[in-house]
Amino acid sequence: MAAQPRSALAVLVARIRAALKDTWLVLIRRGPSQIQFWLIALVIGVCAGFAALGFREGISALQATVYGAEDVDYLHSFAAQLPWYLLLLVPLCGGVIVGLVLDRFTPDARVRSVADVIEGAALRSGRVEIRAGLASGFASFVTLSTGGSTGREGPVVHIAGMISTWVSDRIRADGITGRDLLGCAVAAAVSASFNAPIAGALFAMEVVLRHFAVNAFAPIVIAAVAGTVINRLEYGDVTEFVLATPGALKFYVELPAFLLLGLVCGVVAVVLMHSIFFADTLGSTLQQKLRLPRWLRPAGAGVLLGAIAIWFPHVIGVGYETTIRALSGHLLLGQAIMIAIVKTAAVSITMGGRMGGGVFSPALMIGALTGLAFGLIATALLPDVSGTHTLYAFAGMGAVAAAVLGAPISTTLIVFELTGDWQIGLAVMVSVSMSTALASRMVNRSFFLTQLERRNLHCAPGPQAYLLGVLQVSNVMRAPDVEEEILAADLLADGVSIRPEATLEAALPIFDRLELDFIPVVLEETREEGAEPEPVVVGLLYHLDALKAYNQALVAVSAEEHR
Repeated sequence: MAAQPRSALAVLVARIRAALKDTWLVLIRRGPSQIQFWLIALVIGVCAGFAALGFREGISALQATVYGAEDVDYLHSFAAQLPWYLLLLVPLCGGVIVGLVLDRFTPDARVRSVADVIEGAALRSGRVEIRAGLASGFASFVTLSTGGSTGREGPVVHIAGMISTWVSDRIRADGITGRDLLGCAVAAAVSASFNAPIAGALFAMEVVLRHFAVNAFAPIVIAAVAGTVINRLEYGDVTEFVLATPGALKFYVELPAFLLLGLVCGVVAVVLMHSIFFADTLGSTLQQKLRLPRWLRPAGAGVLLGAIAIWFPHVIGVGYETTIRALSGHLLLGQAIMIAIVKTAAVSITMGGRMGGGVFSPALMIGALTGLAFGLIATALLPDVSGTHTLYAFAGMGAVAAAVLGAPISTTLIVFELTGDWQIGLAVMVSVSMSTALASRMVNRSFFLTQLERRNLHCAPGPQAYLLGVLQVSNVMRAPDVEEEILAADLLADGVSIRPEATLEAALPIFDRLELDFIPVVLEETREEGAEPEPVVVGLLYHLDALKAYNQALVAVSAEEHR
């Protein structure tokens, strides 16, 4: 019986399905070079932008409810009038909630942030943890709403990373595509948080992806613009910080002062970072020695923060009001120095207590205070050759933040976009370059990369360091023949072996130390019931194979970075 001719509608449907299938294959195989990928980047940018906006608005709403403030941008002035017991009780309750959430929904009771997004880009094909990330986002939300002295950009970046991870998993994206999607999400989140599209795009490439591949630039910019549009639909085309007095720079004569300011800010940034690391180490040591449950650690930090807030309400939250006062020159020298010291302690307690939040906004505040203090001294000593002291606050804000983030390019631009003042770029660039040059030699490039180094993840030196920790022995080893099994048994008798789940980071030093051609790869198996497990050779790892796998991985990374 002859087949019935298909209707025109059926033919059209079949053609649409074939086109969609071709588009899907193009997206997976060729990723960011295709317009279809840019549409995905746009969607991710919109979602990440709304997530950042919702996170910010949610914090403001909860802060207003908890503290009873009418305008949370000026929270510290309002908090100064509240009863002392309320200032103590609010962060305590917030710490208890944070501790319970992290203890229940994360394996290590640790908040995920920008460092984990960098790890995801380098080691996890552009993916981040979703379950722990959701708990971390909620914990940071509670922290920032109840007196935690950190910033919102860290949680927002990780929330954006979860959005791109979900999309990457749905489309089964490879490592290159997954990383580019992650960059799109981060760019949109940063842009939506600070109304800074240029800095948002460069932050994603400079800090998270750590390369400037041309093919990744277009979709990341599209996502950054989408995030910025969402911000402006809500807040309008206004800058985050409005300078009350214009800056004036007496070129050439005053530049040495900004070089010196950069060095001072580099030292301040290093002190801030090491204070946080010291607080984290101290908290872990006390928790272990006192055998405290994990959920009590954020609660203890909340008590300390509340005690500080009774005398210095400036430390509550992001610190927008204090930063504005520093940039406007409405603080005395002693006030600027004291608040900078107290803010450093409060940030260290918050992050060392595992309460959550980011480090960028605190760095901006501490930098503005440092710059103001330096400017007040400089303009008093040499009034005839000095501009305004607020200009130093402006440059100091960028210098400390750039040194902490290890991102001089994007931080310089984000400071310009936060203030809308592009006329004094020379002062900012000089200070930023000196601070990052100094601080990068005293930590592992940045705060985030030092965090990863403390977890034994060597991302700071580049792919030549961390790729060895990614390549597993089981993926490189080969099956032994009879003669090789005899030689492997001799090496095994001498205690030379490695397990299949180990990485080349552990294997290559063995080759270098013993000058071997191969290492036996063993598993422990019980051959008879009740007997002790014995090592069984399951493969051989050849030195040449290990070097070949390492070289291929380096070539792949280099090719991605130069697309």
